[in-house]
Amino acid sequence: MGRLVLTKGQDGKLHGLDPKGQRAWERFKAKLKSLDFGDTLGFTFFLPRDPVSHRSFFRKLQVLLERTEAFNELDTLRAWLLLGAGYCDYVPGLEGNLRAVPRSMAFDAMDQADFMELNRKVDEFLYTEHALNVLWPGLAHQQQWSCLTSFLEDLRR
Repeated sequence: MGRLVLTKGQDGKLHGLDPKGQRAWERFKAKLKSLDFGDTLGFTFFLPRDPVSHRSFFRKLQVLLERTEAFNELDTLRAWLLLGAGYCDYVPGLEGNLRAVPRSMAFDAMDQADFMELNRKVDEFLYTEHALNVLWPGLAHQQQWSCLTSFLEDLRR
């Protein structure tokens, strides 16, 4: 499968990002024009991750790490949040039981749409009773909610 990265030029038209990409774009346009009635063409696309939302996500994790004593490492907190968001695969463990393993959220492995959905699911998980009990285990339920709302308010600033 060919890889094609497009950019919008100052002329308002789409162009390949570099000469190789421009050749691939020309081939793709030619293929589109050559399609007869009833022919099909399949393709996938990837919306590159927005660096601003990427930094914002990791800022959220860093602030949360500072607000809880449940985790000492950012990577461990991130893995737990990915599991809580359901962004994982289940593989057999050493004892044969299924174990959840977080999927990669590498910058070039996850597009912007999928990243925003993951971000939404992480936020949704943070509101669960389980997450509140893990993040602030010694506090009463109302105090846990106060910690969560304070955390979220600080992120908006």
